[in-house]
Amino acid sequence: MGLFDFAEGREGYYGKFGGTFLPEILHATIEELKACFRECKNDPSFWREYVELMQNYSGRPTPVTYLPNLSAKLGGAQIYVKREDLNHTGSHKVNNVIGQGLLCKRLGKTRVIAETGAGQHGFATATMAAKFGFDCTIYMGAVDVARQRPNVFWMENLGAEVVAVTDGQQTLKDAINEAMRDWVTNMADTHYVLGTACGPHPFPEMVSWFQSIVGLEAREQILAQTGKLPNKVFACVGGGSNAMGLFQGFLDDDVELVGCEAGGHGPESHQHASRLAYSDASLGVAQGYKTYFLQNEEGNMNETHSIAAGLDYIGVNPIMAYLWEQGRVRFEAATDDEVRDALRMVMSTEGLIPALESTHGFAKALQEAAKMDKDEIVLINMSGRGDKDIFTVADALDDNKWKHFISQKAAQYAQEKNS
Repeated sequence: MGLFDFAEGREGYYGKFGGTFLPEILHATIEELKACFRECKNDPSFWREYVELMQNYSGRPTPVTYLPNLSAKLGGAQIYVKREDLNHTGSHKVNNVIGQGLLCKRLGKTRVIAETGAGQHGFATATMAAKFGFDCTIYMGAVDVARQRPNVFWMENLGAEVVAVTDGQQTLKDAINEAMRDWVTNMADTHYVLGTACGPHPFPEMVSWFQSIVGLEAREQILAQTGKLPNKVFACVGGGSNAMGLFQGFLDDDVELVGCEAGGHGPESHQHASRLAYSDASLGVAQGYKTYFLQNEEGNMNETHSIAAGLDYIGVNPIMAYLWEQGRVRFEAATDDEVRDALRMVMSTEGLIPALESTHGFAKALQEAAKMDKDEIVLINMSGRGDKDIFTVADALDDNKWKHFISQKAAQYAQEKNS
C-alpha cells in the first residue's frame, strides 16, 4: 500500500478525510506551500540534505532497544523500543521541524510560528529557529504553559516568544486556533510549522513524510536484531505524527498496528481524549481539515482531558482515520491510572523514563505482550523522554519529597524577593 496513493483522485484526501478548509485570504499562501512541498518531494537532494542534517545535528538514527527485564517480568512477547527520546530536544518532534525549516528556507520566509501542547514541538521549533536564524513565536494554552514550565523555559531562552493562550479550554486546540489567526495576519513573511499530522493539506502528508524516517529506520533495525518483523507495533496518538512515522515502516507488512489514545478518567467519564477507541468522535470539519472530532451535535468541540498534555487534542490525523476505517490500524485507549502504573514499571524495571504521551503506548503494549507467546515481538515507539513531565509526574505519583522541595524553593524565592 503506497501511503499517499489512496486519495481517490482528490489531492489531500484520504478516503473522505483530509482536504483544505481555509479562509480565502490564505489561498495563495497554501498554494505556495503545496508547490514547494511537491518540489521538495520530487528532489532527491532535498531528502539527502534532510537525512544528513538529522544525522549530524539530531543524532539519527535513533536505536531500537531490547527490554529484557520487562520481557522476562511479563513472561510473554519480547519487547523492543524505538528510542525517539534520544533525538536532540528529546522527542520525535525535531524530525518534522527540521524538515519544515529546510522547506521554509526554500520559501524565503523569515519568521516561523507554531502551536504546542506538551511543549516538545515548541521546544523543537525554537531550536530549529535558532539554528536557521528565523524569528519565532510559539502559541501554547495557558494550562499547558503551567504544567510544562521546563519546556517554556527552554523555548524562551532559545529566543522564541511564548504566547499563553487564554481562550477556550486553554490547551492545544486553542493554541492551534491562535496560530492560525497569526498566520492569516502575517502570511507574507511567516511559515506556520504545524506540529502534528493534522490541519489542512499539505500538512498531514508533509508531517507524515518527514516522520517516516522513524519507521524506515525501525524496520531495518528490528530485522537486523531479530531476523524477523514484529508482530505488533504500538504508538501513542494525539494528532498522530509519531504513530504515522513508525507505522509507515510496516504498512505493507503482516504487522498489526496499534494506536493508543488518551483514555483519561475512562469512557464513561467524558473526561478523555479518545476519538476512535471509545467511539466518541464524529465526522466534522475544523481547523482546516475533515476528520473525526470530539464534538457535540451542533459541531461545537468538547472539552478533553489527559494526564499527558500532548494527547488532549480533539481531532485525529486524517490518514490515520482512513487507515482505521479500512481496518489497517487498531485503536485502544489507556487511562491515566494505567499510564501511571506503566510508567512506574518501565522506570523501575528498565531504567527508562518515557514521556507521559509515549507511556500510553507502553501501557497497552505491556498489557498485550503479557498474553503473547515468548517467540513473538512487540515494538513500541518511545516518542519522547519524560524529564519534561517532572512536575506532572511528581504530582501524579504523589511524591512528597518533590512537593517539599518545591515548597522550600518557593519560600526561598519569596524571602529573597522581599529582602
